[in-house]
This record gives sequence, C-alpha cells and structure tokens, in this order.
Amino acid sequence: MQIILLHPRFSAKTLTLTRWHLMLLGVVFLSSVILVSFFLYYLTFRHATDLNIPVVRDVLASATQDDTSKKDKYVKENLAAMAMKLGEMQAQLMRLDALGERVQGLAGVKPQEFNFREMPGRGGAEPSSLKDKPLSMNEFQQLLDAMARDVEHRADYMNVVETTLMGHKIKSKLLPTIQPVNVSYNASGFGWRFDPFTGRQAFHEGIDFAAATGTPIVAAAGGVVITAEYHHQFGNMVEIDHGNDMITRYAHCSRLGVKVGDIVRRGQHVADIGSTGRSTGSHLHFEVLVKGIQQDPHKFLSAGADQAKLAALAAR
Repeated sequence: MQIILLHPRFSAKTLTLTRWHLMLLGVVFLSSVILVSFFLYYLTFRHATDLNIPVVRDVLASATQDDTSKKDKYVKENLAAMAMKLGEMQAQLMRLDALGERVQGLAGVKPQEFNFREMPGRGGAEPSSLKDKPLSMNEFQQLLDAMARDVEHRADYMNVVETTLMGHKIKSKLLPTIQPVNVSYNASGFGWRFDPFTGRQAFHEGIDFAAATGTPIVAAAGGVVITAEYHHQFGNMVEIDHGNDMITRYAHCSRLGVKVGDIVRRGQHVADIGSTGRSTGSHLHFEVLVKGIQQDPHKFLSAGADQAKLAALAAR
C-alpha cells in the first residue's frame, strides 16, 4: 500500500505501508479505544452518584446487593460450622465433667472442695480502648479450634489419670489390709517365740487370733482360692492368691466355706475358727506370703487401719 503526500512548497513524497505497518496501526488503534473505554468506565462509575445515571445506578445497586448476599451466605455458613463445633465441644465438656467426677471419687476429693459443674471465679481490671481489639471471623474460628483441641487433650489426660487411679484402687483391694477375724488382740505375733509343744525357740511365721470355735473368718483381700484342704500341721486350711505373687493362708479352721477355684471378695466369709491340726486351742493362724516367703501380716493390717482412719477423717 502506497500513500502519496502533495504540498505546494515541497515535492511529492511517497509512503509505502506494508502489512506489518497496517497491523501495528490496528493494534495502536485498538489499544487507544480500550484505554479510552476504561477511562470512561472509571469516570462513569467513580462519579455515578453525581451523574445520577439510572442505568449505572441500577448496575451498582445490583453489584452491591450481590456482594451483600455473598457476605451473608459466608457468615451463615461460618455460623453453621461454628454451631456444629460448639455442639461437639459441649458434648466433650459433658464427657469431661463425667470423667472429672469419676476421678474425683477415685482420688477421694470431696465434691464441695472441687465441683466440676460450677464455673470458676474470674475477674480483672476493665481493659482500655487501646487494648480492646475486636476479633475477626477467622481469628474467632482459630480460637474455637484451639479450644476444641485443648478440651480433647485434657479429656485424654483425664482418661489416663482415671485408668491409673483405678489401677491403684484395684491393687489396694488385692492387698491383705483388713483383719480376717473381728477380735481386739492377737494371741501370738510374727517372729521368734517359745514353741507351745516343744518349749524351744522357734520362728512363728504368722499371727494367731484367739477366738471361739465357729467365729467367722473373712478374706483379708480379694482373690482366687488355690487351696482348701486338710493339712497335717495347719489342719483345715484355706489359701487365697491375690496376684503379684501374694498369698494369704488361714489355718486350723473348724469348717471351710470355699473350694479351690472360687473367686472371693474382700471381707467375704471363707471359713470358721477351730482347733484342727497342730493346735493347742481354738484360734486362727494367719500368714501372708510374698513370692513364697512369709511376711509380717501386721505391716499390711496396720496399713489398712491407717487408710480406714484417713477415709473416716476425709468423710467428716
């Protein structure tokens, strides 16, 4: 394409436009049109309220309404999610309260000293306006998630504490800490003494409780009966296995009330006092064996008496 330029004072000039020149001119023209359009668009919507153009006003109102509806939808969705999270936390707190009450009972803490269902006291000085910072939706959601995780971790911790306390309580129930016969004294203690038959010094491997024939004998702790038979020295004898290599022996009974394999409870009637076997009179010979070695039963019985005194004081 050629363009001839004519002027009376100059000679004629010829401009040759190739296809690339035309494309460049087209691009420049389109760019100018787009820039002018954007400029007019900016001026129109920037000063829409001053110009009071009905079409522009309607478009702006529609856009504002769409933004408002989107924000409302976003808020409703977040509120629904937070409501679900609050419901989960409420269920976890109820579970935590129940766990706390069980742990409280296992630990022997009085309900009036620590009530899980009462809000703890809180307070402090009123914050100044400079320190008062409003929470955004995202910050509130983060705090809610952090609190939910904290509640879950504390519930797990309470489960561990409950399991540990329950284990200690079970072990204490399996220790022979209650006196097997309801008498105020023992006729012969644990240790060296003069044998009533030979008159020589001999080691007495248990405690003798003197009482009338037929007096009930109870299990000093829960366990399983492993022996219920006649022994040529101990007479009618009962042995109870309490686990952890601990056994209690009840000898010289007049009658046995259990058989091998029976599971007995702490304080359950297992036999009656008598004078069978190598005995000079009606009494109970009581032994505590740990790993097959006789131990002083008084250590276990005194520990049980101390626990009973503490429990009585705590109940007041």
